[in-house]
Amino acid sequence: MNKLIPAILLLAFWSGTAGADWVLDNEESTLSFTSTKANAAAEVHKFGMLKGHVDKSGNATLKIDLNSVDTAIELRDERMRELLFNTAEFPEATLTMSVDMQQLKALQAGDSLSIDGTAELSLHGTSIEIAVAMKVARLGAKRLLVASEKPVIINAASVGLAEGIEKLREVAGLPSISPAVPVTFVLSFERS
Repeated sequence: MNKLIPAILLLAFWSGTAGADWVLDNEESTLSFTSTKANAAAEVHKFGMLKGHVDKSGNATLKIDLNSVDTAIELRDERMRELLFNTAEFPEATLTMSVDMQQLKALQAGDSLSIDGTAELSLHGTSIEIAVAMKVARLGAKRLLVASEKPVIINAASVGLAEGIEKLREVAGLPSISPAVPVTFVLSFERS
């Protein structure tokens, strides 16, 4: 259930040209997570509202609107908002990281670069560092695409969501819900 944002923030690194910010295009971006219940049934979910940018100094920020969780089942979305994320108190998750802008400046249209980095994820009143492996591709003079090269695994207990997962398990009458949640992302940035 901690379909966290981790991957998303990393994507924000892609400000390949000094002097301009890169702004996330929400319509062209996806942050997905996989939940596993009863030790066998895996389902992919997403967040519908993401905001992010990378400034000219390489400071990347990604904000995930936790109320925009989309599991394709409205009742489950409501339960996640209330029982897992407690969006009344914690409406968003934030991912931040620093990017080496010199690496990105060298990218020409059609080029790509693999980046391993560390981001800080703030969720449910807790902050943790997460490792992120991503691919950055320059699609044009004003467009970057950042995608996870492998899933980021978030453990519910590390971000204060273990109790929420247990509440979801109980209300759904399930034998188990895995606390380990793989997160993937494809983020599109446009230079402002």
